[in-house]
Amino acid sequence: MLSGRLGRLLVSMAGRVCLSRDSAGPGRVGPVEAAIRAKLEQALNPEVLELRNESGGHAVPPGSETHFRVAVVSARFEGLSPLQRHRLVHAALSEELAGPVHALAIQARTPAQWRENPQLDTSPPCLGGSKKTRGTP
Repeated sequence: MLSGRLGRLLVSMAGRVCLSRDSAGPGRVGPVEAAIRAKLEQALNPEVLELRNESGGHAVPPGSETHFRVAVVSARFEGLSPLQRHRLVHAALSEELAGPVHALAIQARTPAQWRENPQLDTSPPCLGGSKKTRGTP
């Protein structure tokens, strides 16, 4: 059984892999995370979609859905620059990025790039929201 802070929920549908690592606990998927997943599935038809709610590592209330990391592997990214790929993701998630989502780290790769390195990057620790926390005057 998969458990722990980075509990993983693996769902395989029609050869696609969807992985969720929810910082709120294993098996808990909130409405924002569900919307992000659905919109990226619809817009990009990804072969792999890894989504991690990293809100728990930031200065936000428990259960928040404000900070996410996503890896999207799609043939739609073939021949596109990283900037063009990010724009596709941003277009699909414009409503979430205008509202509840404060931060979104994106890894947008082609299937060949993902086969070379099938890892979701990790975020550095949160330094907090105030200058005092960061040690600056």
